[in-house]
Amino acid sequence: MSKLGDWIDPQAHGIYVKPANVWIDPSRPTARALVTHGHADHARSGHDAVWATPETLAIMDARYGAQAGNPVAYGESRSFGDVTATFVPAGHVLGSAQILLEYRGERIVVSGDYKRRADPTCAAFQPVKCDVFITEATFGLPVFRHPETGNEIDKLTAALHANPTRCVLVGAYALGKAQRVIAELRARGHDAPIYIHGALEKLCALYQAHGVDLGALRPATVANKAEMMGHIVIAPPGALADRWSRRLPDPITAMASGWMRVRQRAVQRGVELPLILSDHADWDELTDTLTEIAPKEVWVTHGREDALVHWCQTRQIKARPLHLSGFEDEDD
Repeated sequence: MSKLGDWIDPQAHGIYVKPANVWIDPSRPTARALVTHGHADHARSGHDAVWATPETLAIMDARYGAQAGNPVAYGESRSFGDVTATFVPAGHVLGSAQILLEYRGERIVVSGDYKRRADPTCAAFQPVKCDVFITEATFGLPVFRHPETGNEIDKLTAALHANPTRCVLVGAYALGKAQRVIAELRARGHDAPIYIHGALEKLCALYQAHGVDLGALRPATVANKAEMMGHIVIAPPGALADRWSRRLPDPITAMASGWMRVRQRAVQRGVELPLILSDHADWDELTDTLTEIAPKEVWVTHGREDALVHWCQTRQIKARPLHLSGFEDEDD
């Protein structure tokens, strides 16, 4: 008797779909890759052929040069032998997708990275009923419960208004987080120009080209201190303590990340204003998603695997960690 999902072969460097002869998010070049989203720990270059959403392919092109890409829109399916793959919104970043695999009557969802919070920069997560749900667990501990997004954005604007002769320098991951911070600021009425580090310009332009309105953005590289007083400046986290930041007007250092829940991480990064803003599901969202989808089995790809596996087992849901390698916590 065949075992549920025995046609899926999780290996350290990716998930291999045997009857389709394709890999999902492989960490090394392969002949055929299905890619869930554009973050570098999921989307590598060098594949002979790639299937992903048009937005993810555009991100890969921008980062790696032209890919041998095959676009698959949300809700569309592609056949690989007897396996059907359908791309469904994951709510993580622009173009992020879950991949529903159907074969011999079984339904397996590879969720990639996902979140359940509203995000003006990407399509919302869509729950899909399945037999096996393959999930991340980046914030898979009960201590991780993300606060309301609006409250964190209000902390940012309050600090700005209280210090009109300074600027607020926000560290934010270049793909997804930076654009989300900008869009959330706009949604709460912050219409002033926002200054951005040069490393963010290409991806911000890509988001805008795909219909995400980020408002007036200006390069921080060419602005002087006086121009940036009373404004928000956004840069990659690595630039917060870089010589580049010395050109800013007495910056209040902030960082937008789910890891800002951990006080020691904020202290280590020299963060004055921690903003708990994540593009991953928190503990409640992970467990609520599993309750909603009600799969027969849960496989955990990366993150805090043990706690989520234990939660499943106490509820009579078969679960196991996959111990995939190469997936980073990112600066979230």
